[in-house]
Amino acid sequence: MNRFGKNILLTGFVFFSVISLLDAQSGESNLLFQGYLTNMQSVMFQHINDTWYNDNLIHNRLQLKWYASDHITTNIEMRNRFFYGRSMELPGYQKLYTRDHGWADLSFTLASGTSYVLVSALDRAWADFRFGNLEIKAGRQRINWGKTMVWNPNDIFNAYSFFDFDYPEKPGCDAMRLRYYTGASSDIEASVKVNSDNKVTAAGMLRVNPGMYDLQFFGGVLNSEDIVAGTGWSGNIKGAGFSGELSLFQPHDSAFGKGDILFSVSSNYTFKNSLYLLFEFLYSSVDYNYLSFAQFYYMPLTVKEITFTDFNIFGQVSYPFTPLFTGTFSAIWYPSIHGFFLGPNLSYNILDNLDFSFLMQYFNGEFNKLTGRQKLTLAFLRLKWSF
Repeated sequence: MNRFGKNILLTGFVFFSVISLLDAQSGESNLLFQGYLTNMQSVMFQHINDTWYNDNLIHNRLQLKWYASDHITTNIEMRNRFFYGRSMELPGYQKLYTRDHGWADLSFTLASGTSYVLVSALDRAWADFRFGNLEIKAGRQRINWGKTMVWNPNDIFNAYSFFDFDYPEKPGCDAMRLRYYTGASSDIEASVKVNSDNKVTAAGMLRVNPGMYDLQFFGGVLNSEDIVAGTGWSGNIKGAGFSGELSLFQPHDSAFGKGDILFSVSSNYTFKNSLYLLFEFLYSSVDYNYLSFAQFYYMPLTVKEITFTDFNIFGQVSYPFTPLFTGTFSAIWYPSIHGFFLGPNLSYNILDNLDFSFLMQYFNGEFNKLTGRQKLTLAFLRLKWSF
C-alpha cells in the first residue's frame, strides 16, 4: 500500500474515533472505543560481552468497533509505539518494529533517528458478516486455532511468542475466513491468508464436540511451501484442564522426503485458594540453526519456529497474594541444549484501570560448541493505564 493509501486509513481511523467518542457521550451507542497506554522501561544484559542495553517503550493501543447492524460488525485497532534507547543503534533492530508482515503494508513510520523510532500500525482491520449459521470475516484479523497455552502447533495463520508479553492481543494476518456453525459447539471453517511475500496459507477446519472434549481436524497448505494437517483437543480430567495439538508438515515438492512434526500437550489446575498451576510439553522435529537466545528472541515467528530446540518442558505457578497483588513464576527446561528459562512476574493493581508490573526473563543454554554457553537477562518495569 502506498503512502497516500496509508494516510487515508490513518485519517479515517482518527476521524471515526472522534465520532465514536461524541456518540458515546450522547447516550446509547453502537460504537465502541477503548484502548490502553503503557510506559515500559527495559534492561537487557548480554553476558557474552558484558553489555547493557537500556531502553524505553511508550505503547498506545486504540480500538474502534462498530456494530453496524445485527448482521455486520467492523473493527479497527491501532498500535502506536515510541521506542528509544541503545538497542535502536543495533543493525537491523529498527526493522523489527517498522516492518509489516501482512499482505497490505499497514505500518506507518512517523519519525526515526539513530536511537529512536515512532511507528503506528493497524494490526486489526476487518468486517464481519453473519447470516444465520454462516459467518464471513475479511481483513486483518487473528485466526486462533490454538488449544494449548504456551505453544500452538495448530496456529498456522498467525504464530506468536510466549516471551512477547507486551502484546496480549497477539499478531493478526490479512485473511478471508468463512465459518458455518453446525451446532452449539461445532462448525466447519475455511480460511486463506496472504503474507508480505505473497505466499499463501489456506486450510479447512472441522470442529466437533462428541462429549466432554472439543476436537478439531484441519488440513491445507502453509506459506505456499508445505502441505499441513493436524488435530487438537481441549477438555478436562477431574477438574484439571487438558489440551493438546499435533501438526504435520510436508514440503509439497518433496512428497516422500523428510517432513516435520510439532506436538504440544498442556494441563492446568486452579486450587480452591486460587493457586494456579500450568504444565506444558512441546516436541518439534524441525532442524533449528539458532546460535543464541537473542537471535530467536527478536526474529519474526512462523508456526514451525515457535521454539528453537526439539524438547521443551514448561511449568508455571501463579498466586494472588491479595486481590490486588499477584505473583507468577514461569520456567522452561530445554534438555537438548542443557538450558533453561526463568521468568518471575509481579503485578499490582493500583486502580481499577491502572496496573504496575515487574518482569524478568533469564535464558541459559549451550546452542553449540562454537558459541559455547549462552546467557541473556532481561528485566522490565511497566505501568499500564486502560481506558
